[in-house]
Amino acid sequence: MRVIWIMWWRQLVRQWRAKGRLVGALGQPLLFLLAFGFGFGPVFERAGQGSYLQFIAPGVISMGVIFSAMFSGIELIWDRQFGFLKETLVAPVPRWQIMFGRTCGGASVALLQAVLVGLASVAVGFRVASGSHLLLALLFAALVALLFTALGTAIASVVQDFHAFPLVMNFLVMPLFFLSGALFPLQGVPVALELIARFNPVAYAVDGVRGALTGVWHFGPVLDLSVLVVMTAVLIAVGTALFARIEA
Repeated sequence: MRVIWIMWWRQLVRQWRAKGRLVGALGQPLLFLLAFGFGFGPVFERAGQGSYLQFIAPGVISMGVIFSAMFSGIELIWDRQFGFLKETLVAPVPRWQIMFGRTCGGASVALLQAVLVGLASVAVGFRVASGSHLLLALLFAALVALLFTALGTAIASVVQDFHAFPLVMNFLVMPLFFLSGALFPLQGVPVALELIARFNPVAYAVDGVRGALTGVWHFGPVLDLSVLVVMTAVLIAVGTALFARIEA
């Protein structure tokens, strides 16, 4: 347990020292929030769907969590390339504790970024339906952060090239995000898109955050929570198995 806390704290300290990267990572979510939220807002309202800012903000918050969590995997490649990981792996402790500590640290940073994007959303006009559901929204965001930090670690355990990791990340995460219903409602979409969304874990992440913040659900809180818990457990297990195979 001590190892987990040490790795968690180490990840937090590293991210805090890289303040520029943390602030810079807010650029993409804020661009989506402002450009899409206000650019497509009038069209969305004329279609009788209400405020587009209210609709898109939870999706943008989820995007901030996902990309920040995934990007934490590149630190594993960095540590491997420059020998820092070897010093950790030769320690007489179970590797699953090292992996889980790193995952919790990366997820904590991603969750902090979600809070910052949420505050920015409120500043530009987004309104939470019920303050009592904020803890539920944080729970969904925490599960999303753990899920994608574990996925980033799993990918980084296999990919050893700095340049390959962002390509793999964008190839995998961008389609999942754009087909999740984060930017458009899933009601009334073609059957193919509805089917893709049902097999897309990001769709349940977005729906969970959106439902908790706005009170509007597509799949429902029980299904969202169940899918995220199962997927998080699976990816932590896969990430642990792949991390254990890294040679010191």
